[in-house]
Amino acid sequence: MAALVEGIEGLRSVPALLRRNATEFAGAPAYREKEYGIWQSWTWAEAEAEIEAFALGLLNLGVAPGDYVAVIGRNRPTLYWAMVAAQMCGAVPVPLYQDAVAEEMEYVLSHCGARFVVVADQEQVDKVIEVQESLHQFEHMIYVDPRGLRKYDHTRLHDYAHVQDQGRAARDELIGELDRRRGALGYDDTCVMLYTSGTTGKPKGVVLSNRNIIEAARSSAEFDHLKRDDEVLAYLPMAWVGDFIFSIGQAYWKGFCVNCPESAETLQTDLKEIGPTYYFAPPRVFETLLTRIMIRMEDASPLKKRMFDRYMAHARKVGPRILDGKSVGPLDRLRYRLGEVLVYGPLKDSMGFSKVRVGYTAGEAIGPEIFDFYRSLGINLKQLYGQTEASVFITVQPDGEVRSDTVGVPAPGVEIRIAENGEVFYRSPGTFVEYYKNPESTASTKDPEGWVATGDAGFFEEATGHLRIIDRAKDVGQMASGALFAPKYVENKLKFYPNILEAVVFGAGRDRCCAFINIDLSAVGNWAERNNIAYASYQELAQHPQVIETVRAHVEEVNASVAEDEMLSGCQIHRFLILHKELDADDGEMTRTRKVKRKIISEKYDDLVTALYDGSDSIYTETEVTYEDGRKGRIKATLKVVDAKVVPVTPKAMAAE
Repeated sequence: MAALVEGIEGLRSVPALLRRNATEFAGAPAYREKEYGIWQSWTWAEAEAEIEAFALGLLNLGVAPGDYVAVIGRNRPTLYWAMVAAQMCGAVPVPLYQDAVAEEMEYVLSHCGARFVVVADQEQVDKVIEVQESLHQFEHMIYVDPRGLRKYDHTRLHDYAHVQDQGRAARDELIGELDRRRGALGYDDTCVMLYTSGTTGKPKGVVLSNRNIIEAARSSAEFDHLKRDDEVLAYLPMAWVGDFIFSIGQAYWKGFCVNCPESAETLQTDLKEIGPTYYFAPPRVFETLLTRIMIRMEDASPLKKRMFDRYMAHARKVGPRILDGKSVGPLDRLRYRLGEVLVYGPLKDSMGFSKVRVGYTAGEAIGPEIFDFYRSLGINLKQLYGQTEASVFITVQPDGEVRSDTVGVPAPGVEIRIAENGEVFYRSPGTFVEYYKNPESTASTKDPEGWVATGDAGFFEEATGHLRIIDRAKDVGQMASGALFAPKYVENKLKFYPNILEAVVFGAGRDRCCAFINIDLSAVGNWAERNNIAYASYQELAQHPQVIETVRAHVEEVNASVAEDEMLSGCQIHRFLILHKELDADDGEMTRTRKVKRKIISEKYDDLVTALYDGSDSIYTETEVTYEDGRKGRIKATLKVVDAKVVPVTPKAMAAE
């Protein structure tokens, strides 16, 4: 127990881990960043020097223990260094989503009372300036990229490099104070504050301690046998707990290298060049990659298409078994090895996954077909179930026990119990301290014994001990017939099709299920181009008769699949419409992590939901949208409401409570 109180081997904070790495792994690569097409690298010793210089610069600007330092921008070593430098000073880093609009940033900056803000570039500077008058505690902003900022008022605006230079110049004067603060950091002191995505209201500030982050990083790294020479690509939002635990928690615990891509546009190229051995992505990334693959195969020659289909069919049959070390006949193994040379290997290389030893997906449920596709290629993709409040890890999948329909067993050190209503509860060393300035939500989420309510419904399989998550507890309900309603289950099946980007299923308390569909513009646009079909907008393409018929076929295939599940057979989709716009976080329809806000969507598009259920063949609608430059506009459209075939079944009703 002493180790838990004082920190493992005396490593009680992220800065303490940095000190160890800079001493023991001084010459090993810690960070890489691609800029102007060239990879730049920093060793652990060099990274510590950069971080210490910035920490001294922050002290010079007046950062005090307990201050909140906001960090906004894409994944860059300088911004990761800013977070660790803030910790060195006894301050708390608060990363924000870089694609958030000014009003969203205003809420977080005001709520946490950030005195200091570190941003990547002019775009983020402009957002903060737009709302700074309402930020009463705001004092200084520091930017990394100086382009476009020369003529700005620099009274409270500072160049990152200049802050470092000032820190180096004042080193003799300030190093004693920095060492005192760094040495005073305790295991139960705050490490980071991360804001939830806010699917049901305002985002909440999740306070995570050094204990939370280090214990979660240590146990998960040991579980998956992570190594010091592993490579990760840091490209997910820095405000997301997944990026923090992988790019700071585990990276600092094990001492492996964090690679930052040049931009979102070069991500795929940079991924191929780095060839990460440890990779994490939410389902949306894997869905998008699969869509690109299918588009490419549609454009391939008939010979290549036949070869791809033939070997992928074999891969689906034996690939996961080979990956899990199970028995497979010699002829099947030989054919799979041939497929590795002709199809699987080149495909993995093109995606940048040729060296992946451990891959994870989480954040949303992934469609079983998508999950199995990647594992059939020999990619060790696994699911984990987690939350910001858990420092990510609640359940994990052990090697050899990976399945698409479960999320694995309790992660090391995690206890799980299922309430009578099916809601999943957990407690662990990674359990968050509190919601900042929100004791009511803290008390309703975490009880005095440390049990946290996840808000998800699930159950343990008796035979395997694996947890199965059905859906969000608030989304799981009953249909009018008493049949189980679990929309995410159906939505994930729909999103397996490259033509479908997003789906929202309705049916709670109703006699049948209906759905909104978003088409994938890249996939459907590629089909239109191949078939010489002209279109002027997303809206026009979405209502094209052939597109509607294609989506109808997908819906009916999903209905046939859903009908096979006795519990969920009532969730077949009877009617659907294709929306006239993509669901968008800027319009409040999704979170920044691209989770659907069901309540907002059902209220905003109440006229469309009504049309799905009242027998209408079409519906005229007008919708306000937000453009990239912040301007508002309106889209007008007449949408076709489409009937889909369902398979006659008698769905199993939910047990009476």
